[in-house]
Amino acid sequence: MKQTLGKKVFIRFALVMISVVVFSTFSIAEICPASAKEFLPAAYQHTTNFYTGYGEPDLYVSLLGDMELKRGETRDLKIIVSNRGVFYGVKSAQGVGTSEMKQALAIKELEYESLRTVAYGVKSTLITNSEYIDVDPATSSQTLEEVFPGQLPDDPLIFTITISKKAPAGVYMLTLPLTYEFKKDTRMTVGSGAALGRPDMDHATYYQTTNKTLTIPMFIEPEPVLDVVDVSGHLSAGGTGTINVTYMNTGELPAIDAVARIVAMKPLSCDRPIQSIGTIGPGFSKTASFVISAEHAAVVKTYGLDSEIKYTDTDGETAYSGNMKVNVAVIPAEDKLSIIDIVIIGLVIALIVLISGNMIRSKNQKN
Repeated sequence: MKQTLGKKVFIRFALVMISVVVFSTFSIAEICPASAKEFLPAAYQHTTNFYTGYGEPDLYVSLLGDMELKRGETRDLKIIVSNRGVFYGVKSAQGVGTSEMKQALAIKELEYESLRTVAYGVKSTLITNSEYIDVDPATSSQTLEEVFPGQLPDDPLIFTITISKKAPAGVYMLTLPLTYEFKKDTRMTVGSGAALGRPDMDHATYYQTTNKTLTIPMFIEPEPVLDVVDVSGHLSAGGTGTINVTYMNTGELPAIDAVARIVAMKPLSCDRPIQSIGTIGPGFSKTASFVISAEHAAVVKTYGLDSEIKYTDTDGETAYSGNMKVNVAVIPAEDKLSIIDIVIIGLVIALIVLISGNMIRSKNQKN
């Protein structure tokens, strides 16, 4: 009789372990996750522990899309949080004997213990340690309700970042601190739920908060960076003047065979808006001279003209700089006398001379 009972207990225990392994490997997502913790867990003296579980969440992140950044761009980073936690199994904390009730409770505890690798309330905050990258505060902190091992979340975390136009080339490390909880221990209440005021509670869960900081590498590749650094020359309303525009390469690679172009719109115009300025090496500058005319009706103010540079990069491909502003000031027209004005002034002077002569002759005759 004892041997038969022992065999039954052994068979039941073996079936339990097989179901736990299958359960944790294939069906872990089908078990309802722990709901929000409205109540404090029961004290240890009101619970019974049949097993001690081993394993916990192990979170990683991966970036969807290109890891290369462009200067001056604003981009949404889509980040996937994955869980590689492994449930290693359990160790018996106490026997169940021949009690069928304890055996049923032990089986339930195994199911609960298999969920210890699930990460709950995963809060993530994207942090940049560079002055050249800004994280939009509206997207800097986000939370996932739960992350199951072996499954990817339905939606990625989306963080919006802006890269400075002056960002040097190189590797930038973004950090993503994670804070989450997991089921550190699960114990059965063994009928104590009614005494605790929760007759439907068959187990108590004890959570542990864990922190983990992950890094996300991003790259800014070297390239020419062109900008207008000086504008000289003057232009008056109704006149024509030479405007000298100096372009500088603050990037890491040369802009080969650069051609500068300026766009002048009414009341300004430019006869030769395209000027070849040759190769601009890193840290060097070149000046292009544009002959610009202003209409007589041009308002006296500073006009912002658009300019860009077409060049060949080090891979032999045609590339373009970003749009640059060339500020051209139009000054008042110079005061000049027309031919008519000169004739009128001459007549007035002649008339004055004639009248003066007549007055002198009249005075001499009287004397």
